[in-house]
Amino acid sequence: MILFLSRPVIKMKIIFEYEEENSGHVQDEDICIELPSNLVRKELPIPDISEVNVVRHFTNLSRMNFGVDVGFYPLGSCTMKYNPRVNEDAARVDGFSNLHPLSPEECAQGSLQLMWELKEYLKEITGMDDFSLQPSAGAQGELLGVMIAKSHFKHRDEKRTKAIIPDSAHGTNPATASMCKLETITVPSDTRGNMDLNKFKESLDPKVALVMLTNPNTLGLFDENTLKISELAHKNGTLMYCDGANMNALLGISRPADQGFDMIHLNLHKTFSTPHGGGGPGSGVLGVKSFLADYLPIPKVVKRDGRYSLEYTKRKSVGRVRAFYGNFGMHVRAYSYINSWGRNIRKVSEHAVLNANYLQSLLKDTFELAYDRRCAHEFVLSSKKFGEKSALNIAKRLMDYGFHPPTIYFPLVVHEALMIEPTETESKETLDKFAVTLKKIASEIKESPEVVRQSPLTTPVGRLDEVAAARRPNLRWQPASKSNQSDS
Repeated sequence: MILFLSRPVIKMKIIFEYEEENSGHVQDEDICIELPSNLVRKELPIPDISEVNVVRHFTNLSRMNFGVDVGFYPLGSCTMKYNPRVNEDAARVDGFSNLHPLSPEECAQGSLQLMWELKEYLKEITGMDDFSLQPSAGAQGELLGVMIAKSHFKHRDEKRTKAIIPDSAHGTNPATASMCKLETITVPSDTRGNMDLNKFKESLDPKVALVMLTNPNTLGLFDENTLKISELAHKNGTLMYCDGANMNALLGISRPADQGFDMIHLNLHKTFSTPHGGGGPGSGVLGVKSFLADYLPIPKVVKRDGRYSLEYTKRKSVGRVRAFYGNFGMHVRAYSYINSWGRNIRKVSEHAVLNANYLQSLLKDTFELAYDRRCAHEFVLSSKKFGEKSALNIAKRLMDYGFHPPTIYFPLVVHEALMIEPTETESKETLDKFAVTLKKIASEIKESPEVVRQSPLTTPVGRLDEVAAARRPNLRWQPASKSNQSDS
């Protein structure tokens, strides 16, 4: 039966096929059915627009967006580095992109080999003994790590109910620990931006299950007390968890396992150049030391006699944290990225650290440097001397000069924070231009404060009332001149 739809009649061409004795015979009939008036759709005003105008409309819409392919994206903590196109080409190879996750193992040897080799690379980079590629994001990697810690102590008949987390950690650390019913103990930073060692010692007791340390931390600083913290924690029977979201600063330079960590999650979308933003897909792979390996999710990719397979032996596994084997497309991209650098991957972090320290040196006299010491891959300035909401005003004004704003008001330990991460993929010319622009805005705050407070002035949408925008969102486009209304 074939349906031909038209208003207000449905025309059906019914093809009857029947057998007459031993020979087939086909007969066609057209049947028209009048639709009831209440089911007839009213005429829609369909515009008559040429193809070129349609193309221009959507092309202009696309130009209103901003991304790392358009310009500098200095979001501190997010590591918005450029994603090489060769990684995208690798992920789109038919054998990877069209492979069904339930394909027989003998038909998926190449993909299983890639996953197994990626784990081996990550083990060498971090010093861990095993990895799970399942977690879909850094926060889910953390969740898996805390679940493993709880399961580990349960098997040891130890009741540990606390997690120690410095105030310079990523916010997902205390959130994850709380989700897993652990009491979170926040330890403040010292004058050097490290976790205060004396306060840490006071917080350490037999009830502490793990220490969750972001290293380098959200201040962009490597904690100088890491080895001492690890030593004290292990003497207490406490596990060390590394939030490895900032591993972009350490590749080939320092291994978290050598710093005393028992677990680490890595954000492939930050360090290993897989796509970032828009809610995913992410990948927050988790690495562990050998005594925790049996707790990792199943299935695990194993290699025996030159053949790759999926092992479902549970042992002490906490179970799955997502369907199948993780975001495989992200694994392909990370595998491609690591292979493109090979043994030279240390240069990634060397250039990231160099860029950050160079930019910090250009800006620290114009703004206030929260902790005046050499940074890792990012740094935090304070604009508090320019007044309340100065960080917000600076961020908005940057848009008029073609730059995406940096992260602002994070970490919370720095008042009027501007958190800047240039990554290794930006040129000296870009960093110089960015520094000059920030200095110019600092001058504008003194000379033309109203202009800065009203910015951005050149973007498709101007300054929004952010409270009203959150409570009464209006998603209809308005010209910039009208966007200062309270319910923009």
